[in-house]
Amino acid sequence: MAAPRPRSSLRGALCRQLLLTLVVFSFACEACKKETFNIPSKLEADKMIGRVNLKECLGSVDHIQSSDPDFRVLEDGSVYTAHAVVLSDEKRSFTIQLSDTKKQTQKEILVLLEYQKKVLRKRHTKETVLRRSKRRWAPIPCSMQENSLGPFPLFLQQVQSDAAQNYTIFYSISGRGVDKEPLNLFFIERDTGNLYCTRPVDREEYDVFDLIAYASTADGYSADFPLPLPIRVEDENDNHPIFTEAIYNFEVPESSRIGTSVGVVCATDRDEPDTMHTRLKYSILEQTPRSPGLFSVHPSTGVITTVSHYLDREVVDKYSLIMKVQDMDGQFFGLMNTATCIITVKDSNDNLPTFRQNAYETSVKENTVNVEILRIPIEDKDLINTANWRANFTILKGNENGHFKISTDKATNEGVLSVVKPLNYEENHQVVLEIGVTNETPFTRDVALRMTTMNRAVVTVHVKDQDEGPECSPEVQYIRIKENSAVGSKLNGYKAYDPETKSSSGLRYKILHDPKEWLTINEGSGSVETSKTLDREVITPRNELYNITVLAIDQDGRSCTGTLAVSIEDVNDNPPEILQDYLVICKANMEYIDISAIDRDSSINGAPFYFSLANTSPETNRLWTITRVNDTAARLAYQKNAQFQEYFIPVVVKDRAGLSASKTLRVNLCDCTHPVQCQAATRSADVILGKWAILAILLGIALLFSILLTLVCGVVSARNKKGFPEEVAQQNLIISNTEAPGDDKVCSANGFMTQTVNNANQGFCGTMGSGVRNGGQETIEMVKGGHQTLESCCGAGHHHTLDFCRGGAVEMDNSRYPYSEWQNFTQPRLGEESIRGHTG
Repeated sequence: MAAPRPRSSLRGALCRQLLLTLVVFSFACEACKKETFNIPSKLEADKMIGRVNLKECLGSVDHIQSSDPDFRVLEDGSVYTAHAVVLSDEKRSFTIQLSDTKKQTQKEILVLLEYQKKVLRKRHTKETVLRRSKRRWAPIPCSMQENSLGPFPLFLQQVQSDAAQNYTIFYSISGRGVDKEPLNLFFIERDTGNLYCTRPVDREEYDVFDLIAYASTADGYSADFPLPLPIRVEDENDNHPIFTEAIYNFEVPESSRIGTSVGVVCATDRDEPDTMHTRLKYSILEQTPRSPGLFSVHPSTGVITTVSHYLDREVVDKYSLIMKVQDMDGQFFGLMNTATCIITVKDSNDNLPTFRQNAYETSVKENTVNVEILRIPIEDKDLINTANWRANFTILKGNENGHFKISTDKATNEGVLSVVKPLNYEENHQVVLEIGVTNETPFTRDVALRMTTMNRAVVTVHVKDQDEGPECSPEVQYIRIKENSAVGSKLNGYKAYDPETKSSSGLRYKILHDPKEWLTINEGSGSVETSKTLDREVITPRNELYNITVLAIDQDGRSCTGTLAVSIEDVNDNPPEILQDYLVICKANMEYIDISAIDRDSSINGAPFYFSLANTSPETNRLWTITRVNDTAARLAYQKNAQFQEYFIPVVVKDRAGLSASKTLRVNLCDCTHPVQCQAATRSADVILGKWAILAILLGIALLFSILLTLVCGVVSARNKKGFPEEVAQQNLIISNTEAPGDDKVCSANGFMTQTVNNANQGFCGTMGSGVRNGGQETIEMVKGGHQTLESCCGAGHHHTLDFCRGGAVEMDNSRYPYSEWQNFTQPRLGEESIRGHTG
């Protein structure tokens, strides 16, 4: 809102400008307001003269029409000149007709144009100042048209301060366009406050100028606060829309349905957004080839789609479109631009491979294999060397026996027919094959055409006869024979025949391979006979057939080979066999032990087995029992009163056919917690003596004989002297090695022997400890006995074994005796021997 100003300055300002006034009045709607504007007498074409608020008159408008052809109205209410207009009269009017077809409503807006020229009268210095009501110093809306043609300087508006009513005010401005780039674009008259523009402005470079206006007195006093003064640059449609790319490249499959998206084109416009200047509309100007029209573009989004299903790469594989984009929503006066769109049609499998002819003939010799007999070419319009073009051939009929194979030559795309299994002229003179062909990828046409997606052709193969050798058919022939049959037993053998005569006469036979050389063959008849005794149990695995390779030869030397499969029937010639030999039973935690047996014969002559004790002593029958566990195992149990020792138990096992065998089991009933303990002790007892052990035994025996000889000499001397002095007895019995301790073997009352005596199985049953000198005192170590004495163990006329000494209630005591005790033990006995000598 402008501040009050003198009439003289107002007249001057009005003389330098023409104001545009638009009066809008609606007869049909009260919402239309009346406004007044002035316009110049001359208007250029395509110039905006004002804007009408259409929605205030009619809420929904779908049709706009101007009654004056010199003016056109856009959808946003902007009124433009269609041609250059010169107003001959001061006033001119026309109507804008608005329609809403959905609501069937029509309204009209009256537009009144007028122009007038006013001259501002300068105020005389003696005139009194016109007093006006006080106005506020506030932002004044202001705008200017971009690219204005002038004349320059172009008056924009007048700025006034309320303080001008009482003071002489001077005006100034600052900001971009004044003292900042672009410099000197705007200036303001110091006295009047009139604001001018010095040159045209491009809105795309500067869309608004935020100026600051200042009002001050002559002495520099600020009459008001600085006034923000925004200058908005009105957009003009001076920029053409531009496509983002000069050439677009898209691809579309030829089998695409109608409405398939091909791609999107896009354009930009530098003019003001959300206005008619930037409302773009896309269209296709030209298509090459021209016919038929296959593509369309959405006018707003630029999406290109197919509008026909006649895309055929085999006819046209590439299309070129000239795309057009135009602003002002495609109005004829809008600015436009073009781009090129290249659309490549991608190949689809829409063409079936076809045979060049419906029937083919070829020939092949019988018994020929792995040979090519025919090449079948095809035609396919799809893209070469792609999956849509490459062929797959199939033999549909006639190859039930698998004599033929068909493949594809990758280089020529031909079908190659080959023989992979020999043909027989005598069985069939010709074979008729039905061949089908498809592509690697499925056919893409519609369902109606898919019913015939395979082309077919007939191939007749003529089989040629040739003179051929004997035929071993069937290749494997079977015979049966019992094992252990007598040598020379005759059997049916192998039979081959001549395919021409269907006879076996004139053929000779020979055995090429007989693993065990059990059979011989009659050269003329092919019958076989046994040359050795057949044993089924020798074959591995035993249930397999015994195969013999036979060669059949005709008179011309041609031959064939076959297999004679001999099934050897089992005979019960193998009794069952018990697997265990030695068993350990820990009496502390085992009440029985299980044994098992196997039979090398077949199951007919094998399990179930029957176990029993053989003819044994009453003692064994009383202590041991055997019971059945399953078909191949039995349980050996003992009575609780059985003693710790080894038992030898004969056991009989019998198969289901009555063939039996017996075996004596060595059973160790042991005082142990685990069988390993008894097994370790048994291994120690079974050690085989080496030469050094035998030498040690011999030396021990020699030493014992020397001691006995000393004793005998002492007895004889006592008989002669009628007494046995204590010193002599001590000298003869005390055996001591003062240099080092030694081990001297004597009988001990507890029956425990050293290793040397034990290993030699001698009758001595004890050891005497070695005498050791320790601190000047000589001692003799002796093993204490239980209830037996040295005399009772080694007395004259008695021969005791090691087992005898181990038995009985012998108590072990490893305490050592001093020399005095040993003297007390031997002295009385030597005296008794002396008395017996005298008595004798």
